[in-house]
Amino acid sequence: MAESVASAAVENMTNQAMECASPYLRYFFCYGQIVQDFTNQRNALKLRKQRVDTRVDEAKRQIEVIYEDVEDWLKRAEKELEQTQNLQDEIDRVKCFKWCPQWGWRYCLSKKLAEKTPIISKLLQTSNFAQVGSGGSLQGIEFITSTHFMDSKSSKSALNQIMEAMKAVNMIGLYGMPGVGKTTLAQEVGKHAGERKLFDKVVMFTMSQNPNINSIQDKVADVFGLKFQTSSREGRAEELFKSMQRVNKILVIVDDLWEEFELKIIGIPFGDDHKGCKILLTTRRQQVCTKMNCQKEIQLGILSEDEAWVLFRDQAGLEGNSSALNNEAKKVAAQCKGLPLAIVVVAKAVKGEGLDLNGWKAVNQRFKDSRHLDNEDFGDVLQPLKLSYDYLKKGNNQMTENDIQICFLLCSLFPEDTEIPIEILIMCGIGVGLFPNANSIEDKRNEMVMALKKLQKSGLLLGTDDAKRIRMHDVVRDFAHWLTSTGENRFMVKDKLKKWPDMVESFECYTAIALWNCSSNIKFPDKVEFSKLKTLFLKGEWKWRRDDFLVVSSTFFEEMKALQVLFLQHVSFSAKRFPSLPNLKTLCCVRCELKIFPSSLTNLEILALFETKIFGISEKLVKLPTLKYLRLSGVQFYEESEIKIHPSLLSRLTSLQELHVHSQNTINLLELNSLSCLTALSLRLSTDQFSQEDFVFPKLQMYTIVVNEHFSYESALRTLKICNFPSSFSAFNNLFYNVEKLKLQNVRGQKNIVPSIGEMGVNELTSLELESCYDMEFLTVITRDQGPSVAFSNLVELYIQSMGSLKGLCYGHSPTRFLQNLKQVIIKKCEQLQVIFQIDELSEKVQCQIPLLSNLTILNLDSLPNLESIWKLNPSHQEIVSLTRLKVVTISGCDKLKTIFTTCQALSMLHLQELTIRYCDKVEQVIGFVQEEEIIENDCPFCCWPKLEILRIKFCQWLKYVYVNTSTLGRQSLKSVSIESCPEFIQFFNMEQNKYGQHILHRGLGSQESFVNLTHLELTSIALLNFKYLFSEFTARTLEHLKFLMIRDCSFLEHLIEEVEKVDEIYVSNMKNHYPLFWPKLESVHIEYCENLKYLCSSTLAQRLPNLNCISILDCPRLIQVFNMETNKDDFELQ
Repeated sequence: MAESVASAAVENMTNQAMECASPYLRYFFCYGQIVQDFTNQRNALKLRKQRVDTRVDEAKRQIEVIYEDVEDWLKRAEKELEQTQNLQDEIDRVKCFKWCPQWGWRYCLSKKLAEKTPIISKLLQTSNFAQVGSGGSLQGIEFITSTHFMDSKSSKSALNQIMEAMKAVNMIGLYGMPGVGKTTLAQEVGKHAGERKLFDKVVMFTMSQNPNINSIQDKVADVFGLKFQTSSREGRAEELFKSMQRVNKILVIVDDLWEEFELKIIGIPFGDDHKGCKILLTTRRQQVCTKMNCQKEIQLGILSEDEAWVLFRDQAGLEGNSSALNNEAKKVAAQCKGLPLAIVVVAKAVKGEGLDLNGWKAVNQRFKDSRHLDNEDFGDVLQPLKLSYDYLKKGNNQMTENDIQICFLLCSLFPEDTEIPIEILIMCGIGVGLFPNANSIEDKRNEMVMALKKLQKSGLLLGTDDAKRIRMHDVVRDFAHWLTSTGENRFMVKDKLKKWPDMVESFECYTAIALWNCSSNIKFPDKVEFSKLKTLFLKGEWKWRRDDFLVVSSTFFEEMKALQVLFLQHVSFSAKRFPSLPNLKTLCCVRCELKIFPSSLTNLEILALFETKIFGISEKLVKLPTLKYLRLSGVQFYEESEIKIHPSLLSRLTSLQELHVHSQNTINLLELNSLSCLTALSLRLSTDQFSQEDFVFPKLQMYTIVVNEHFSYESALRTLKICNFPSSFSAFNNLFYNVEKLKLQNVRGQKNIVPSIGEMGVNELTSLELESCYDMEFLTVITRDQGPSVAFSNLVELYIQSMGSLKGLCYGHSPTRFLQNLKQVIIKKCEQLQVIFQIDELSEKVQCQIPLLSNLTILNLDSLPNLESIWKLNPSHQEIVSLTRLKVVTISGCDKLKTIFTTCQALSMLHLQELTIRYCDKVEQVIGFVQEEEIIENDCPFCCWPKLEILRIKFCQWLKYVYVNTSTLGRQSLKSVSIESCPEFIQFFNMEQNKYGQHILHRGLGSQESFVNLTHLELTSIALLNFKYLFSEFTARTLEHLKFLMIRDCSFLEHLIEEVEKVDEIYVSNMKNHYPLFWPKLESVHIEYCENLKYLCSSTLAQRLPNLNCISILDCPRLIQVFNMETNKDDFELQ
């Protein structure tokens, strides 16, 4: 006590003197203040860097390009934190000196700290980045997703020819008959070019018969990260042209070209304008290749008979080769004439039919009967498509014979290569009367979805990346148009219409007409005889000016008395009244202008307005007594900013089954309870609309309710998003029991989800997002007297952020089936959270079910300062937890965490691919022991993480090992290892000679285990227990895929590869034969601040680095030579 007072007195006495004295005296007498300033500034920098890192990670996930000044700041901050860590350690070690300090030492340390503090302060001052990155360019989904490329003799030959031709010529043409696989091969070329880095950019787009230039320009701009500044087609082309000229090597793939086309119209520089731009085009006609002046023309041929059979057999799910049944099936495959599209379509049509020998003979006979269908435009693909189409009638159960075929034909009305919205298709299908036996809109929707799935399984429709859209192959679409070109039910589909078509014959024969992208200059006839027309799609040409519509008079529709479906886009009605269409069932308007409200449509069942401008929702709505479906999405008004619906208006729509209003509105919620038929509801609401305390939403089959937030379309059928909501949740009581996706943000008064919000356990919930709900302490609270309860049994995604009071997930009993379906867990910024998965009490029922967490694939924990343990389980519960499917783990900013996984958990992680640990100062080992009993007595090597590809560990001050006991972590799968600023890091595994006398691991990264797939290795500021080399001799010989090597601040490193003096001759011989010392893919080596480095490796290895293009060595004062020119001391005869 006396010492402390005296020491304080000395410092206080000198404070005033220091204001005028030399700074050197300040180093002596203001040590305490200098230390405090330094510590505060360093801690602030550490936290600031962590926040910037988090923002950078988020930007990268959004595919943004990080600004150079941000990356430079992070590197400088990281360097300062590394360089000042020793100073911080020195401060911590000598905190015991209070009285009679070592003045010489204090002066030196004080001086160093005083010099570093302003540098850190300056870094803090320059860290306020408004943005850390900007939107980056896209790679192109064609080259990311699987193309189902079949490695046939023809496709392999064409692929090799294309790749070889790219070295010599700039324009290559790929041609072949429809359905032969040109698009798939072109995608494979793009994928190859991207993976091999042959080009800086690869872009692919589809031309079709009527190319949409604006859409193509948008797609190319996305790949090049270009944001257009002009709106005209020519201006956009010029911007694109100049942007592409700045990129050295470009591959442009032009798919499905029908005629000669000037690429400069799009903005593609070529030839003398850009000699680094190469073009690959695909077309059905060789003449197009010739007209486009292709320097190399390559034909893609059909499959051989054997290849065709293999593809057919696989797609049809057949087995074996020798049976009589398969011999008959081979005849069917042969009828497809080697065309992949035809083979796939036919095989999918008969798959699952359980055909016997007579069945296959019948299919074969059908082919023979349809040979008269030959058509020069289709070649041999027509007959297989007709067979698949006819098969749609089989096994439809509740579907009528024609419903699924009509559904298929409806899809052909949409423009070529369009991704068709399923909801629009459903509205049209209901309008033409499909599935009349289904009573409700929801039942009809389900039937339509089933029909579309059957069409996909049959190969007649294609899926897209968006589950809410489907697509039709252009050849299949042409086939559908051929089907509807004759007969009683004829379709007419035209695109880019410049004038009204001159028809030799009457329009009377058409039952469906689709006119897309009609010029606004078209003069529509006043009256046309459309006596049979049931479906009309009419779209004006898309222009930048939103008020430039296709103007149509009401008289144009007067003779369409049979019309059932009317789809309008970019259309404006000039009439004062809406035309009378007595049989119209569906009216869908997209970006239209309706100055009058359609109140004369007495049989209308579906009214959908998307981004359409109207005067308002008036009393005329009540004159639609049969209205069952009303959708108002992004509707604009001439006089009002929100949808004003007159009181008692909704309650009089007694037939209404579905209501979807996605704009701000004045709906009186109490009126919803008057709609006895209502089954589906999607609304955007505000807190003010919940003023009636007794209101409760009715029970619904499908809903999306968004409170105090912008509306967004969700994949879940039942979604609740409640934000900034101070009121009681009683209004939602009927929805919580079956909600699938729930988001709560900044809501008060709720301490848990179960039982406070969901008394029944919210067991249909698949996604839960909680943010800033400061009163919530647990997700579930189930006490002993309540007994086991089922809760969250279907939860798949859990996202929690900024929950200041959250203490854990479960309190008391763990509910039955909880955590069994979870796939993704993300928890951030929860200050009080100490344990994530804590299971103290389990019922016998739980213990015998599926292991907990057995479906977890993604775990992300960030900024949890008081987290002490991720898993807290009783020893008896260890066996019921399995992490078998866990693939990606990210742990960041968990300062109190000491270990990540137990041994049992680590051994169960058979699919872990990516592990990242950052800013976890107390972590000593990634895998450790919770209980003494966990230590495995038999210390033979065993394997965990056999599929680990990426390992990142950064800024973990106390980390020594990845694993503390004998292991052979799946090194053969590792591709990238990055360890930064782990000053106590010793080696991957704490392995010494075990009881069998095997030397498992030399110090460093070398061992008897190989890193054969490692491509990226980065080590920064790690101690590595004073070892002098990085790789053992054996490991060095296995690094055949290593591309990038960076080592920074490893002070004891002298050279990269161990110098072996005494090695067993047999071992040497085997090593030379299997692993010659040869690094064929190494491109870049960077070594910095390694003060004892003498050389990199032997001169012999230097001659085995054919792709090495960069060696950077910085601040290595003891470097003698880059490659050791002395004779090898060992006896290895390097190959």
